[in-house]
Amino acid sequence: MPNALAYLMLAIWPLVCVMLVRRLPAERAIIWCILGGYLVLPPVTGFDLPLVPEMNKVSIPNICAFVLAVFYLRHRITIWPEDWAMRVLVLLFVLGVVPTVLTNGDAILFTLLGETAPIVFSAASLPGLGLRDLLSVIVGQVIVLLPFFLGRSLLSSETGLRELLIALVIGALAYSIPALVEIRLSPQINTWVYGFFQHDFEQMMRQGGFRPIVFLPHALWLAFFIMTAAMAAIALSRSAPRRMMLRYLGAALYLLVVLVLCKSIASLLYALMLAPVLLFGTVRLQVRLAFVFALIAMIYPMLRNNGYVPTEAILAKAETYSAERAQSLGYRFDNEELLLDRADAKPLFGWGGWGRNLVRDPQSGEILTIPDGEWIIVFGTFGWVGYIAQMGLIGGPLILLWWRMGQLGAPGAGRSLGKRGREIPALVAPIAVLLSITMIDMLLNAILTPYTWLMAGAILGACEAHLRAPLPAKSQTAPRRRVVIGDTGAARRP
Repeated sequence: MPNALAYLMLAIWPLVCVMLVRRLPAERAIIWCILGGYLVLPPVTGFDLPLVPEMNKVSIPNICAFVLAVFYLRHRITIWPEDWAMRVLVLLFVLGVVPTVLTNGDAILFTLLGETAPIVFSAASLPGLGLRDLLSVIVGQVIVLLPFFLGRSLLSSETGLRELLIALVIGALAYSIPALVEIRLSPQINTWVYGFFQHDFEQMMRQGGFRPIVFLPHALWLAFFIMTAAMAAIALSRSAPRRMMLRYLGAALYLLVVLVLCKSIASLLYALMLAPVLLFGTVRLQVRLAFVFALIAMIYPMLRNNGYVPTEAILAKAETYSAERAQSLGYRFDNEELLLDRADAKPLFGWGGWGRNLVRDPQSGEILTIPDGEWIIVFGTFGWVGYIAQMGLIGGPLILLWWRMGQLGAPGAGRSLGKRGREIPALVAPIAVLLSITMIDMLLNAILTPYTWLMAGAILGACEAHLRAPLPAKSQTAPRRRVVIGDTGAARRP
C-alpha cells in the first residue's frame, strides 16, 4: 500500500516540471520532465480518476512536459507526421482501439458448475467494455504518444539528440548510487521511501545476491537502463574532445561494472554486442544494425504465431549456459503459447483491457498465465491492428532512416545528404541502435517506456528535417500545411 509521500510526489511533479522549464534549456527541461519522473516517482501507484486513464508516473510527466512545451515554452509541436505511412500508424494507434472496445462489450463469466444455462452459478466475472471505456482508452493512447510528438518536434536537432544521450548517462550515474545500496543491502529503497515493495521479492534474488530495482517496476528494467546509459556514454566519447572523451569512457566502464552487479544476462549480452559497434563502427554500420534489429522485432510475432521460431533449439542452447536460465526461458515460451491461443480467438482487434487477454481458470477466474513480453501484451489486448500501429511507430523511424541513408548518403559522413544541403546529425545513429535494442528486449519484457517514444520521435524528426531543407531556387515548392499545437511563430521563452 503506497504511503502519503507516494501520492504527494505524484501531485507535486507538475511543480517540479515548471521549475525545470524555468531553469534549463528547452530540450534538456523536456527530457528531464519525463526521464526524472520515470526514475523517481513511485511505481504501480496513481490517481484513479473517472473517465480518464490512471494518472501515474508515466501519464503525469507526459502531460506536464507536453503542456509546458506548448503553453509555456511556446514551441510548435507538430502531431501530424510528414510521411503518409507514419500518419496511418498514428491514426491506427489512436483510433484502432475503437473496434477493440466495440467488439468486447460482453462480460466474461467464470462459473462454478460449468455450462448450466439457463441458470448460471457465477463465481467471478470480467466486465465488458462500453462507451466510458472507449473515451478512457483513446485518451490513454494519446497520452502515450505525447513523448513521441515532443521528440519529433523538439529533439531532432543535433543539440536535442546529444541531450538525449547525456541525460541517459547522468541519470544512470545518479541512479547507480541507490542501485549499489540495494545490491549490498537488498532492494528496500522503494519500501523505505514509498511504503511498499513493487514486485515479487524472490525475483530480486539471483546468484546468491540481490538485483537492484529502486523505483522502477522490475530489476530487469533497471539493468536495461544502466546498459543503455553505458552505450550512450560510449557513443558520446567518439565526438568529444580528448578530456571529455576520457570522462565518457570512464563513465561507461563504471556503468558496465554496475551492470554486471545487476545480474541481468540479457542486458549484459546486449552491452557486449553493442559496445564494439558504437565504439568502432561506422555510422552506416550502426544504422544498418538498427534496421536489422527493428525488422526482427517487428516480424517476430508473425513467425512465432506460425511456429517458425525454433524454441526447442533456443532452449537447448540456453541449457548449455544455465539450467536455471533455460527453465525461465521455457516458462516464457509456454506462457506465450497459451496467450497466443487466447489471442487467436480475436486476432484483429484483441480482447481489450481489464485483463481479458489473459488465460484464466474457467471456474475461479484465477490468472494462469503471466505475460512478459510487450509484444504479447499488445497483441492480446489490441490485436494485430494495435500491434502493427505500436511497433510501426517505434520501428518506422528506423526503417525511414535506413532508407534515407541508402538513397542520400550516410548521416554525418562529412557530406550533405543528396542535393538538399543538410545532413542528418551523426548522433542519430547511436540513438537508433539504442531504440532498436529496446525493440528486441520488448520481445522478452514489457520494457516500453516514455523515453523509448522520445527516441523514436527524435529519429523521425531528424529524417523529416532533412526533407524540409530548402530546395534549389528552381525547384522550390510551397511547404505543406501541418497540424501544429502551440505558437505558430518562432519558438521562444516567455
